[in-house]
Amino acid sequence: MDLLTINDQPGLHPDSYYAATAHDCKRWPTAKGDIRCDVCVIGGGYTGVSSALHLASKGYRVVLLEANRLGWGASGRNGGQVNTGMRLHQDELERMFGSATAHGLWKLAGEAVTLVEELIREHGIACAFKRGVLTACHRRRYVEATRIYTEKLQGEYGVEGLTFLDRDAFRAILPSGFYEGGSLDTNAGHLHPLNYLLGLARAAEQQGVEVFETSRVIRIDHASPVTVHTDCARVSADFVIIGCNGYAGDLDRDIARHIMPINGFIAATRPLSEKEAASVLARDYAAADSKFVINYFRLSEDRRLLFGGGESYGYRFPANLDAVVRRPLRIVFPQLKDIEFDYCWGGTLGITMSRLPYFRRLRGNILTAGGFSGQGVALATLAGKLLADAIAGQAEKFDLMASLPASPFPGGPRWRSPLLALAMTWYALRDGLS
Repeated sequence: MDLLTINDQPGLHPDSYYAATAHDCKRWPTAKGDIRCDVCVIGGGYTGVSSALHLASKGYRVVLLEANRLGWGASGRNGGQVNTGMRLHQDELERMFGSATAHGLWKLAGEAVTLVEELIREHGIACAFKRGVLTACHRRRYVEATRIYTEKLQGEYGVEGLTFLDRDAFRAILPSGFYEGGSLDTNAGHLHPLNYLLGLARAAEQQGVEVFETSRVIRIDHASPVTVHTDCARVSADFVIIGCNGYAGDLDRDIARHIMPINGFIAATRPLSEKEAASVLARDYAAADSKFVINYFRLSEDRRLLFGGGESYGYRFPANLDAVVRRPLRIVFPQLKDIEFDYCWGGTLGITMSRLPYFRRLRGNILTAGGFSGQGVALATLAGKLLADAIAGQAEKFDLMASLPASPFPGGPRWRSPLLALAMTWYALRDGLS
């Protein structure tokens, strides 16, 4: 199965709310002929575009190759949440790696959010960035754990802007009877993910990056320099960055073993009335809940509910995406159970066994980062900077991420997806029974 063609028409953005409201979604040319550069970046999502931007700002000659359109993958289809922290709680990171490494990872994740804000401000990116993300507890017993964890972050990590909310305080902001309490993080935020990506791309082009779309990489000849082949071009480079995440396919065996593509789905409702919007979110925050197969949602600039829910673990999207997303929506917001969806789309993200990002020097002059496991808006942006820094000889933070142990998915390319589907089916069942 070819992830780049199985669910979408090549060369076109999906029919999403984000594509419909994108600013200046220009087309870049297809790469042709022989091209020489210092660094060839493969992948036009957050990792690739951030890498290219940061490398160009350091004076490198950079070529960026995207198989479809910039932001075509998860970077242009996601829930738009700019979250603090890693995918795992600090308690778990402390158990896995010790206090010093856990604190280092928390600091890096904080730098990721700060970097997103700095890039938006520096380059004047119009992507409707706003602060505030709610974590919603769907079981009463999770509320006390959330209070304890909030106090831990405040006390041991010096976190400000994080507030525990009991049931009444929480429902005053998110008035759904499905949730029992939670927390509010005003260090985190949300944005229009495709407009953010396109703004980064315009900034990269202004720094001198040669950007090519519809230029799918079909082979990499490992040497020094490296030769990257597309159907119409040969790019010779001293370094290569592979920033394809869940869409890497078989481009590199190590990436394929460690990053699993899974699918997520989002719907955009018709614009809500003020009363309807107030019944969903009384404040303009984003939210994600405590289910293993999470629900995540926020209001758009034109007051639509953007609701993400449901996952699938085969390569092909389900035939009826409306039904997949509407099922959890009806549980969280029963008053909107039959609301019209103006857009409904799917996308593929990359996860790892540990749910921690996968940073590696695949070979001396070929680097990669991916597997952000749902935290990609901030972490993939940071990954681009760390990849650029590593090529420039400042590898301390890249090496910290690369030092994290990474287990390959069991079963190999043929069986890993069915095995994951069995595991995730169990977790989904546990969500319903617990």
